[in-house]
Amino acid sequence: MRFSDRQQANGITSTMTKQPPVNRTISSRSWNVLSSSQQQTERLGQALGQALQAGQTIALYGPLGAGKTALVRGIALGLGASPTAVTSPTFVVIHEYQGHLPMAHMDWYRIGSLHELESTGLTEYFAGQTVTVIEWAERGLPLLPQDRIDITLHHRTAFSRMIQLKTTGSTSHTTLSRARTTYCTSQRQRSNRKGTITS
Repeated sequence: MRFSDRQQANGITSTMTKQPPVNRTISSRSWNVLSSSQQQTERLGQALGQALQAGQTIALYGPLGAGKTALVRGIALGLGASPTAVTSPTFVVIHEYQGHLPMAHMDWYRIGSLHELESTGLTEYFAGQTVTVIEWAERGLPLLPQDRIDITLHHRTAFSRMIQLKTTGSTSHTTLSRARTTYCTSQRQRSNRKGTITS
């Protein structure tokens, strides 16, 4: 089976999007993952968490119930933090978790303006060593770091989601490449184990 066939069997597709270059050298790239369950979304997050470096930012987009918090649980697990502690920080704006890297999980749903967001001091996290993961990141899009991972989640069915991961700079692209390798390998291993059990 060709690698592209294995990708399709695992519900993974990839695309190269032609967009204006970022920093004149790195063009934006995207990777689409079809997740058939909350557990699969969490496994994708875990692969991301394992690949992240200090100070990186992940911006999350998508409607209510699309799986953003499930993805964050996986990221926390990949960073070595407890995934069971992860909840949506809608009413407090931010939760912090400690793994081998600190993670700030933000929810900008209730942010009313860019001025309000700037006055909270939340954007100061971008200059530190903390991994920052932001739900409803579109509320503060102009304030986001230029080099980040943008992730958009869409409903497909009651249980499945289409997840698009897009990089906007060299560091985020390197991170996503590592995460993709880890995730695809784990999906193939799971598929092989299932095949062994049923054969």
